Amino acid sequence: MKSPIAAAFLVSALTLAGCSRTGEIDATGGISAVRSACPTVGVAAGTGDVTLFDPPASRDQAAVDVSAVLTNVRSACNEAGEQITTTVTFDVLARRARGEGARQVVLPYYIAIVRGGSAVTAKRIGRVAIDFAAGQTRATARAQATSYVSRSAATLPAEIRTQLTRRRKAGDADAAVDPLTQPEVRQAVLSASFEALVGFQLTDEQLRYNATR
Repeated sequence: MKSPIAAAFLVSALTLAGCSRTGEIDATGGISAVRSACPTVGVAAGTGDVTLFDPPASRDQAAVDVSAVLTNVRSACNEAGEQITTTVTFDVLARRARGEGARQVVLPYYIAIVRGGSAVTAKRIGRVAIDFAAGQTRATARAQATSYVSRSAATLPAEIRTQLTRRRKAGDADAAVDPLTQPEVRQAVLSASFEALVGFQLTDEQLRYNATR
């Protein structure tokens, strides 16, 4: 479940002192950025949609029974305590092939905490019920999931913060060296970087279908 989000997150790891605002050049010529302890939120690749077939073993387009997509992902993060709590909400847009009669379809979904771009440290399963009215082939439902990350795990060690925030002057031997190119610094930032990823809880067969269609 490796995601490109973690790699993009590294560009926000540098926090420089001074009065400049996030993304601005400060008085010494550096760029000010703020690193949040909140996890980056997104949809895991390959699990943002699901297709149900009737009969289940068929993969013909004519056999598609219900299809659904996970969209409009939003999040709210609370950093106040020792446990960083992130609540993720999203919509499920579904479509069925036949509209006769009212019908409810229940789809499983998950939220996973990924550390350092690849290590899944926690996973929770939920279910969302989609209610199709009689005669309607489209329906929408809203779902919610919550994740927890330890503040200590999401905090950079003091020595790493010092390396990242130390002011460098022109002429210094390491003035032009990005501290994130140092393996120990990069690894520490990755280790303290978390993602909260949501998606449909798919079977192996459904994952293969999404990957090959």
